Amino acid sequence: MASQNDPMGWGDEDNYWRTNYSNRPYASGGSGYDSFQPGYRYGYESANHNQGRDWTDVENDLSQGWNSYEHRGGSTWEQVKDAVRDAWDRVTGNRHNTSR
Repeated sequence: MASQNDPMGWGDEDNYWRTNYSNRPYASGGSGYDSFQPGYRYGYESANHNQGRDWTDVENDLSQGWNSYEHRGGSTWEQVKDAVRDAWDRVTGNRHNTSR
């Protein structure tokens, strides 16, 4: 839920993903949550800013925007794109199969 200090409600989503990321196929390589957290946050924020748009319509824009995202740390788009998609789908209610 959103609050004044966390207007988009990222704290609740962060807690969700921190608890559940290890169940995702792309997290099986032993990377810790901190490797995926920027992607989850980007997907969460992007889905909220692009309500009503489909993933296929925004994926290229999100990929191009990743390098200027303030919370990306040292992660590349290739490293986080599945996490971005998962967070996007959680916000929008869509489901996809991430088989990586």
